[in-house]
Amino acid sequence: MNAPALRDLILSTATGLALILAQPEAARALTPETLHFHSEDGKTGLIAYLYKPSTPGPHSAVVALHGRSGLYSSRASSYRAETLSSRHKMWGEFWAARGFLVLFIDSFSPRGYPAGFAAGTIKWRPAEVNEITVRPLDAYAGLRYLRSRPDVVPHQVFLQGWSNGGSAALSTMAVNAPGLRGSADGFRAAIAVYPACTRISGHYGPQYNTYAPLLLLIGTHDEEVNPASCVGLARTAKANGSNFEIVLYDGATHSYDTPIPSRQALAANVAASEDTKRRAEAFFRLYRDQN
Repeated sequence: MNAPALRDLILSTATGLALILAQPEAARALTPETLHFHSEDGKTGLIAYLYKPSTPGPHSAVVALHGRSGLYSSRASSYRAETLSSRHKMWGEFWAARGFLVLFIDSFSPRGYPAGFAAGTIKWRPAEVNEITVRPLDAYAGLRYLRSRPDVVPHQVFLQGWSNGGSAALSTMAVNAPGLRGSADGFRAAIAVYPACTRISGHYGPQYNTYAPLLLLIGTHDEEVNPASCVGLARTAKANGSNFEIVLYDGATHSYDTPIPSRQALAANVAASEDTKRRAEAFFRLYRDQN
């Protein structure tokens, strides 16, 4: 390589490195911390991944519950922090950039199902990963873990779940949820994104009621779950005195916020994803600031 070409290569490399270093932390990919603690079921050792803001805190925090396909990329050959799916990475970085710790709990791997389950298999999934009776115990274990940390504000821990994890969030927030030791010991508020509501309604019946505010977000063209059942669940919850809001996104499908071309090629999904981020941030900030 001649001297001018070498000089240009050095300058180009230095410029690229300077641009990378100049990026705000929120714009860079973050690798979450891997954690281990026990579920409230008394027998399952859970794996979890923690995204943290760059400032020391203390911070508000979010317990995050994955959907039926698990926490990891469908292309993953191993299951660890570096192979989380694009949606989970996106949301982890989203909340960390806004000053929240976010704890993703892997409910499936410790129970033998790291790759999750195919769509349409809910009737045949094993009881040990039940979203109504088991996964809330994981959520409350995450809540209590976060409250033990000095960098978390204990009364500002929220819950967010997607799909099967959204259903788990709906169960977790019920006044008679498994693992709940009283509403004062529960989550500050929760968001359920495109959950399956039919089984929740079947389990809790006309008495379904939440102990804290809940926001449910779902597309009208969801191909995996029934939006009408969520409208019915919201009606029941409100009739029982719940602070329960539902938003229907016209034309949006299941997994509308997953940042991959097959989902984001649909304009309705793009609009729903952006509105979900805006509403989620406003919703948690509202109840965080109310103290």
